[in-house]
Amino acid sequence: MRNWFYKYKLYHIPFWMLYQFIWWTVAVGNPIKAATIIFTTTMFPKYFTYVFWETLAVYFNLYFLLPKYFEKGKYTTYVILLVVTTLLTAGCIVPGYYLTASLAGTTVKELFHTDSFLSILFANSLPSAIAAMTLAMSIKLGRSWLQTRRREQLLEKEKLETELNYLKYQFNPHFLFNTINSIFFLIHKNPDMASASLAKFSDLLRHQLYECNDKQILLNKEIAYLENGIELERLRQNANVEVDIQLPALYDARLGIAPFILMTFVENAFKHVSKHADQQNWVQIELQINGQELQLAVANSVSGAESEEVVHYGGIGLKNVRRRLDLMYPGQYNLTVNSNSTTFTILLTLQLSILQSMPIMHKIA
Repeated sequence: MRNWFYKYKLYHIPFWMLYQFIWWTVAVGNPIKAATIIFTTTMFPKYFTYVFWETLAVYFNLYFLLPKYFEKGKYTTYVILLVVTTLLTAGCIVPGYYLTASLAGTTVKELFHTDSFLSILFANSLPSAIAAMTLAMSIKLGRSWLQTRRREQLLEKEKLETELNYLKYQFNPHFLFNTINSIFFLIHKNPDMASASLAKFSDLLRHQLYECNDKQILLNKEIAYLENGIELERLRQNANVEVDIQLPALYDARLGIAPFILMTFVENAFKHVSKHADQQNWVQIELQINGQELQLAVANSVSGAESEEVVHYGGIGLKNVRRRLDLMYPGQYNLTVNSNSTTFTILLTLQLSILQSMPIMHKIA
């Protein structure tokens, strides 16, 4: 019952009852007199119609019109529907005057000094409806602004921490020396492959140092970084590590993503892949783009001893990965982690956004 009460925000009803009561208090000049008029006379139907219809209109605007039209940039449609909603609300309030007069055994003209529907509408119910809608939107937008400011501050702090973490855990001497040594041995064994690997290594360093200063980068850059990182990881692994990677062939080139989100999970898979000598070790990576929805599935074989350690994600920690996603993609992602004695799997679903006007489609070469 308690969850139902909060789910449908019924706890807001006392606020709007108090809001109307304050208006009545201002009108009669005394809160006790206002309470007496509302609750001990036949004026309650008039008070109730104001509370009911204005509360209904406020939440129709906040939880339907704003997210469906205003937040999606459909401003003209939103303004038209908001005006219509406000007028309909004011019109629905007017019958409360007639019901109140009927219960009092008198006429609207004798009780309220007017019997014109339009007069009541424009002089009483419409100004009240406009005031209620304005107050609710002011509270909503003010709260959203404060939440946005707080999220931006947390993101800035998280960005600094993430940069330090990546310098410490990803850009470490172990990674650099192993990769350089692998390329060095390739120079004599396969010069062409060594040259290609060195180019990938250079692109990877450039991406980490220069191209990831923004909160969002183009998805194709992040995928290129992902490919380069995977190719370099292949050089460092033993021959009995099988790598299967599937990337999208076609997607919207305007899509953006927060940097390093995808590579975090891929690096973890390579770091914790099993080291069996008598059986196959493997890493599987599948990336799909459906419209603006990204799905990343990463799985790797593990040994029993590594199955618990694997959740620490390259020293950063699963908790911090979720925290980055919470800050950068609040309510726009789903992360599922499954682990057993032989396999570790993650499935990330992420709603991406359009960054800028560019050629619509990008094709993986």
